[in-house]
Amino acid sequence: MTPSASTAPTASSSAALAVLHERLTALQAERDQAQAETRAEAVGDIVDRATNVEASIRLSLLDERIAALELDIAEVEAAEHVDGVVSLGDTVVLDLGDGPESFVVGSVEQAVAGIETVTPSSPLGQAILGTAVGSTVSYAPRKGLSLSATIVSTS
Repeated sequence: MTPSASTAPTASSSAALAVLHERLTALQAERDQAQAETRAEAVGDIVDRATNVEASIRLSLLDERIAALELDIAEVEAAEHVDGVVSLGDTVVLDLGDGPESFVVGSVEQAVAGIETVTPSSPLGQAILGTAVGSTVSYAPRKGLSLSATIVSTS
């Protein structure tokens, strides 16, 4: 059986998108609150104005997280899923030598309670993305150390 490409969202990518959209909504609400704090008039003593500066900094950080999250959503939506091949947003079962373990392949924002996340930029993420189920890959988590992982399944 050869892997086939599919542009339809899989259950895994749909779940990943739902998590990302939920986090985006929460961050946007937090940003709205921070923005309201920065709009408060600069009245009172220096401590009051310092709070406004802290809100401005928080607003800037939230803007960065929202932009990164929007990029993550666009990546997951644009990713072409191939059955039997590890794709962004998949839940993948790997055997790292101690038996099978489940991981979500995606950004930290895609993390799900109870399942560890493998980011696409990590050495393991780079090794498994685009690799077929049943394959064994090698990766170097740090210089001088080489490990292997077998891809048991993906969904």
